[in-house]
Amino acid sequence: MIAAEIPAPSLEFVFAARIEIGTPQEMGQVALGRRRVIPILGGRFDGPRIAGRVVPGGADWQLIRADGVAVVEALYTLEAADGTLIYIRNVGMRHGPPEVIARLAAGETVDPTTYYFRAAPVFEVASGPHDWLTRSLFVAQGQRLADAVLLRVYAVT
Repeated sequence: MIAAEIPAPSLEFVFAARIEIGTPQEMGQVALGRRRVIPILGGRFDGPRIAGRVVPGGADWQLIRADGVAVVEALYTLEAADGTLIYIRNVGMRHGPPEVIARLAAGETVDPTTYYFRAAPVFEVASGPHDWLTRSLFVAQGQRLADAVLLRVYAVT
């Protein structure tokens, strides 16, 4: 049997974040779909090995494809409790039944199990106490609120 001895990866919880967002800036229809930019206003994150704040000033550059899938690319900075700055590039997608997506667009809080919102964050940080973030793959599960995005980030072990 090929590769039968390789164990399946598992997930280890890293942190939960509440990322406060501003009003989407609608750029309109572009070649690949509808483009919008959602400002990141701040927030907090907390986990067993790291905690801190979301630094205001980043954004989520979204592309809404013709099939209704929102391709997200959020670029922003985290500041750990010890002052270390951590760059994060979080790429993923969100989709679901049209009626659920319409409720999200209207600002309603929707059960996150009724739609798919996953991402793969990548971190950059200087050598030091948090450089472990640069040596693993991560996945995140999200929930969209009217004024925030909730994320649970996991390391793939």
